Amino acid sequence: MKKTLIIAEAGVNHNGDLQMAKELIKVAAIAGADVVKFQTFSAEKLVSQSAQLADYQERNMDDTAENQLEMLKKIELPRTWHYELKKYADELGILFCSTPFDEDALDFLCELGIPFIKIPSGEITNKPFLQRIASKNKQIILSTGMASMAEVNDAINVLLEEGLSIEKLTVLHCNTEYPTPFEDVNLRAMHQFEKHFGVKYGYSDHTLGSEVAIAAVALGASVIEKHFTLDKNLPGPDHKASLEPNELSDFIQFIRNTEKIISGSGVKEPSRSEAKNKVVARKSIHLRNSINEGQLIVLNDLEMKRPGDGISPMDYELVLSKKVKRNINAGEQLKWEDFE
Repeated sequence: MKKTLIIAEAGVNHNGDLQMAKELIKVAAIAGADVVKFQTFSAEKLVSQSAQLADYQERNMDDTAENQLEMLKKIELPRTWHYELKKYADELGILFCSTPFDEDALDFLCELGIPFIKIPSGEITNKPFLQRIASKNKQIILSTGMASMAEVNDAINVLLEEGLSIEKLTVLHCNTEYPTPFEDVNLRAMHQFEKHFGVKYGYSDHTLGSEVAIAAVALGASVIEKHFTLDKNLPGPDHKASLEPNELSDFIQFIRNTEKIISGSGVKEPSRSEAKNKVVARKSIHLRNSINEGQLIVLNDLEMKRPGDGISPMDYELVLSKKVKRNINAGEQLKWEDFE
């Protein structure tokens, strides 16, 4: 059975609190996620003083941050925390990862031993950064929010030209509105990635609820990423569009159930669990009227009733005009041995 890689995106929902970050790891592990992922950046390197808040950030921020720089400074993940958080994740049996937003962060995370490099949507047009990422020769997951197919193509070409093997690349369909309206999801766009580039594909989910991710898995997504939080009411840009702990557990269970639903040979045949129901649910040929030995069967003598362990109604025409060898009462099930 195909297993979807589920990335529980803690992101910046630690709110600059180490204990909250550790609690997020614990929640992700208990819920059954494969990976818990944060974001590693220096606010000063990421944005300029003139960078304004996105609409969703303005809606979700309860403090007085006037621009991205002020907001991001409060939710940086200090380098020293990474060691403790990775160790804690290892102890809980969940992979630790973080998204780099600059080259220093990339180098640091690769030295730390992250299992793959996640390229965030905002960096898909950052050619120097893409080149540096490709040079690391690691598994890469590329998010494509806000991108056109031409931009996705350009980014993939940059990675391949720097020596990345196509087998090491997974491309995630994504919409960066938090939350994403259902009518803007355009989930079938995932299939373009496989068709045009021959890559594995997945979905980075910013919708509310679980339906879209479940549909993505049913459509073949090999990776699902979803934001989660300890409490949607916490201050910060991403909490309101994130799953709470119980929702994350349900989300992951829904995906695992979906994997079972879409597994199998694809051949229509009785399953092991239902084979026993054939006799109970199907019908076989019974007698409507009592008949005597030597009498010929006519159509009006027959009726179809459960159980289905006798002669199949599909063979009723083979029974007509046959002579019976014994007296048979109305309501009895016919057997082939009843005929001469």
